[in-house]
Amino acid sequence: MSCHVARLLRAFLAVITLSAMASAAAVDPQTVRDLAFGESDAKIKAIGALAASGDADALQWLQALLDGDVKTVGEDQVLLVKGENATDLLTGKTVQPVPENADDVVVNNRVRKGLATAIATLRLSAPDRSVRLAAAKELQNGADEETLPAISAALAKETDAEIKELMSLTQASVQLGSKDRATRIAAIRALAESSNPGTKTLLLGVLEQKGGSYVEADAEVRGEADKSLRAVESKLVTGEMIGRIFSGLSLGSILLLAALGLAITYGLMGVINLAHGELIMVGAYATYIVQNLFRRHAPAMFDAYLVCAVPIAFATAGLVGMALERSVIRFLYGRPLETLLATWGISLILMQTVRTIFGAQNVQVENPSWMSGGFVAMTGIVLPWSRIVIIGFAAMVLLLMWLLLTRTRLGLFVRAVTQNRAMASCTGVPTKRIDTLAFGLGSGLAGLAGCALSQIGNVGPDLGQSYIVDSFMVVVLGGVGQLAGTVYAAMGLGIVNKILEAWSGAVLAKIAVLVFIIFFIQKRPQGLFALKGRIAET
Repeated sequence: MSCHVARLLRAFLAVITLSAMASAAAVDPQTVRDLAFGESDAKIKAIGALAASGDADALQWLQALLDGDVKTVGEDQVLLVKGENATDLLTGKTVQPVPENADDVVVNNRVRKGLATAIATLRLSAPDRSVRLAAAKELQNGADEETLPAISAALAKETDAEIKELMSLTQASVQLGSKDRATRIAAIRALAESSNPGTKTLLLGVLEQKGGSYVEADAEVRGEADKSLRAVESKLVTGEMIGRIFSGLSLGSILLLAALGLAITYGLMGVINLAHGELIMVGAYATYIVQNLFRRHAPAMFDAYLVCAVPIAFATAGLVGMALERSVIRFLYGRPLETLLATWGISLILMQTVRTIFGAQNVQVENPSWMSGGFVAMTGIVLPWSRIVIIGFAAMVLLLMWLLLTRTRLGLFVRAVTQNRAMASCTGVPTKRIDTLAFGLGSGLAGLAGCALSQIGNVGPDLGQSYIVDSFMVVVLGGVGQLAGTVYAAMGLGIVNKILEAWSGAVLAKIAVLVFIIFFIQKRPQGLFALKGRIAET
């Protein structure tokens, strides 16, 4: 009994659905006949008329035709079939069961393409942004003059910048093929406002030559195309420069995080800490562990793991650094060669320890959902949220460091020891304790750099080796122990490196930067900002 009721209910729902579709798609009977029985030309014309109407109700009818749900019986019936039920689109009557002699409507490739274009045109008015975006992309290769009215109507209502850009480009590309000279000129002038790389291709097509003569015979049209092409190329160059500067700022913020702690330890104690890169690695692996703990024990709160990983990465790397200072480095002050060799050995020990615990393969740290995607600055220029967050994070860390060094007792002691250790000791500053705390602070900052780096790449035992040389270059160029110099050097090197990469490639850009630093240090050994105080004069 229950199965019989279920079958009746399904049949009733199918009839309701078919009735709703038939009543919603109130298509003119002659249009229905043309689509069902007409030749290809008649079908294309009828499809174009439905698309140009902009009537969203026609979308269901066209989709059914494309899906093969429209059938004919003789020359009198056009049925919309759904399961075992059908509706006569000419009379609106329900037909049950579907006649056995029902034939499929002939839809060749040309008609199928016209249906797809018409459906995409009608979907431009859909409330869902993703549907409109997909339709705009599909129309880029299928729009024609018959779809222009619907595209223009949708364009007038569209508010999304990306979709509007695509629709405008599609509209202009169709109008460029118009026989009307004024229409072509208007389209060319509209393209001048675009920053889409595809616009350049369209305009170059107007200026193309074949057999020694221009494809576009009208000189005025070619002149407008040339002016629009220059305007578009200027926008594209500007967009590329924005992208490079952003990439430079992103690289600079990473270098700043990596070098900030080194600027403190190297400036305060004169220790060339070759294990600084491994402290960056410690912070990255601490982030990886926190991620796994959240994934295992609190998957619903996974997006918050990074907030918890920041202090843990700082504390872990800071404690490791303080332990190294207490157990090894403290006994080697004033002996630079021994300190260099000792910290290099420590770096090898830390790398091997990580390989033993986590394996030699890289591990992946996943971005929280709020760091996924990017901000569309202009067409073709997407600024990843992960990089934007890292830039903001570096700025926040820099601000906190400035407050700590200029507004706290610890900062006062650190600055005093940096400028004149002997005098600071005579005035009661506990220099050994300050050395430990400063080394822990610098190591903690390296841990924060590792936490940030884990969000833009894989984490592995060799992570720190990629940044230790660059970190020292930033510190030396900016001026030993100088916070402002570290900032300027990191951002400057990041931007210059990315600009040079676009011209000469990554390897030659790195060599050029290194050569520049060598010559700069020859002329100005103290870096961008020199130390102040009596110790700088000795």
